[in-house]
Amino acid sequence: MKEEKLILVTNDDGYDSKGLVAAVEVARAFGRVVVVAPETTQSGMSQAITMYNPLYLRCVRKEEGLEVYSFSGTPVDCVKVAFDYLLRERKVDLVLSGINHGSNSAVALLYSGTMGAAIEGSFYDCPSIGLSLTDHRPDADFTAARIWGERIVRDVLEHPAPLPLCLNVNIPAGAPETIRGIRVCRQAQGLWREQFVCRQDPHGRDYLWLTGEFVNDEHGAEETDEWALKHGYVSVQPVQADQTDYRRMEEMRRLFDR
Repeated sequence: MKEEKLILVTNDDGYDSKGLVAAVEVARAFGRVVVVAPETTQSGMSQAITMYNPLYLRCVRKEEGLEVYSFSGTPVDCVKVAFDYLLRERKVDLVLSGINHGSNSAVALLYSGTMGAAIEGSFYDCPSIGLSLTDHRPDADFTAARIWGERIVRDVLEHPAPLPLCLNVNIPAGAPETIRGIRVCRQAQGLWREQFVCRQDPHGRDYLWLTGEFVNDEHGAEETDEWALKHGYVSVQPVQADQTDYRRMEEMRRLFDR
């Protein structure tokens, strides 16, 4: 009999989101599941933590093989409280963050609370996966994300890789049979070009809504996540905390080491 795994599930869309329900279905195929997820939407929080406010942990569901907790902090707070408080006496075999409503490809990775939580999980020497579906709609169909997410989780658990390990996985929206396979990719180069829409509240005060669009600078680069998703592939991008720009090291040494 195979040893039962313990999977920590979190996200940035909140403990009651449709994507988290799908992530729990993926995780329960492999063992016991503990969910620690934000009590409210925390999209765009990246690696943010809560330092100046008290935090509240609440159990909202408990049954055989599944515990669900809502937490008043950020996605990274959720991972920290799981490892350092709630599960400190237990071994977590995998952190699964998501399934996010919307892509976290390219530079979106840096803003993502989903990926912030996954990266945080890797700090605890635990394999970590961030799963995202390229569909922002609250009623998005997560069938394909569940099927391909389960395959990727199984591969990670059955074929352990050296730690730390963190994967940014994006699944294109659509029916499962339309997905052409998996491609291991690098992050596409591009930026979000923001716009602020100014409106007035009932008291005549101006307020701003942030909007904008992603501008891809590498449309033809077949090794990127954006290309893979556009052409119907699941993109898998290994990520790490080290953000050193090694290409610039020698240039900067010549400039400053004098």
